[in-house]
Amino acid sequence: MNLPAFKAGWPQRLAALLLVLFLGQCLWVISHQQLSTDDYRYARCGREMWEKPSPLAGYFTSCGNLHGDGTFAYRVAGLPLTAQRVVLLAADKLRSPENRLYASTSINGSTWEARHELTNVKYLLHLPFVFFALWLGAGLWWVARRLFGNEGGFFALGLYCFSPAIVRYAVVPNNDVLAMWGLYGLVYTAIGVAHAMQGPRRKWRPRIVLLMLALGLTAAAHLLAAILGFLAAVILMMYLAERRRSYVMQILIFSALGAIFVVFASYAFRLSAFRYVFTGGSARFWFSLHEARAFVTDPANAPTLVAFAVAAVLYLGVRRCRYFGNTTPLVMTLAIMPIVTTQAVTQPWLWALPFLFTFLGGVFADVLESRYRKLFLALSGLILVTQAILCVTVLPAIAHQL
Repeated sequence: MNLPAFKAGWPQRLAALLLVLFLGQCLWVISHQQLSTDDYRYARCGREMWEKPSPLAGYFTSCGNLHGDGTFAYRVAGLPLTAQRVVLLAADKLRSPENRLYASTSINGSTWEARHELTNVKYLLHLPFVFFALWLGAGLWWVARRLFGNEGGFFALGLYCFSPAIVRYAVVPNNDVLAMWGLYGLVYTAIGVAHAMQGPRRKWRPRIVLLMLALGLTAAAHLLAAILGFLAAVILMMYLAERRRSYVMQILIFSALGAIFVVFASYAFRLSAFRYVFTGGSARFWFSLHEARAFVTDPANAPTLVAFAVAAVLYLGVRRCRYFGNTTPLVMTLAIMPIVTTQAVTQPWLWALPFLFTFLGGVFADVLESRYRKLFLALSGLILVTQAILCVTVLPAIAHQL
């Protein structure tokens, strides 16, 4: 079977350049970071999930049963370190017994000695989260470009790549960047499933499996993000499915059952730890603008806020800007921004940023097709350049804070 050749035209190359610039910012911040107590906690407990059962009787890891915190970030942080240890022990097995570096008291080799031979721990621990942020950036560009064309896609991706908040959370182990990645993917995967339902059934299955994985991984990162994404999926799929609405709940129930299995697997199929997903209170929330106010009042986000003010006026005043592609990310942004968790320390306002950038890309793409194209083309360029300059300027402060 011949696969279609991938052609990287100028849109793909320009998007790749923006993502490389984002990666460069993250690498610079990581190079100026010092390992923190949180880093050690994620590394230790993440490796415990991969390497051995509970170190303490009655607990999943030495971090406890993680009620209020998802397992996804711990596994993402611990996997590269565990993989390096496995490689060290495997290479040691190839040596003759008298030349081995690690004393072997079991078939797994010496855990302690191998752990203290790990190198580049800071990069191994932080880069996986940068990878998920890059993945989300590529997905954001793909969605915005598909909906709004090249100009909307690049405007959304440019704001994303030069957002100080995105950079700050991409360079440290945390579940928020993973919940942001999962929630955005979950919402637009649900839209994709609803559109696929208008076509032949043979195209449904892969998208439904993708929806199940998106829901499960989002729940493994943060239960509240998965609940919000599931509710959004119900509403959007019911709206888009039209004559196939009778299948929507069947698909969502199947996806929810699959997602529960994914979360159960993330707890190594240990029922005693898994039950804390339902009793730990991580999905408890209320509404407040206190957390979101920090983003709004940060001078480094001023160009983005100017873009939002302009986009809001255009959305309310210009009929061609008010359609499903723009309304969906706007509603998601306004619904998520005021949410605050009351049991776990998380940043739901961060989850709203990809939807915000998608909305801005859509509105600016619409107005760039009007007779005011030159004016708004200059405004778009000025916003992106100013946002990039401010983001690069605050990178030392971000590294110092972390």
